[in-house]
Amino acid sequence: MNTPEEPAHDRITDAEHAVMEALWDRPRQTAAEVCETVCTPRGWSLATVKTLLSRLVQKGALAAEPDGRRFLYTPLIARDAYVGGESRRLVDRLFGGNAASLVAHLAETEALSADDLDAIETLLKELRP
Repeated sequence: MNTPEEPAHDRITDAEHAVMEALWDRPRQTAAEVCETVCTPRGWSLATVKTLLSRLVQKGALAAEPDGRRFLYTPLIARDAYVGGESRRLVDRLFGGNAASLVAHLAETEALSADDLDAIETLLKELRP
């Protein structure tokens, strides 16, 4: 069984992630429906979306269900499981597994707004016993 930390799929590229986001927002879409969401903002064609969908099916991230002459695509991995795994890999790769170093880096480079800091403080208070 797959755990959220180690899904059985290959890494998802940035382009594939855009397709996954469209399907996480609304599962069971055709390639044309996914294209309605992602093609215009990214300058992609339907053929590009079909290629990305095919790759995601091969990687085990999507299911393709025949529906007449078309396919309906549904995510096989949950958004939160994917985000959790990617977050852990980022912290491990760039900060030696130390999440506090990531937060410190963001604070030092002024990437955190006052609202971000307030939200982090609130979260920390909720997490502490």
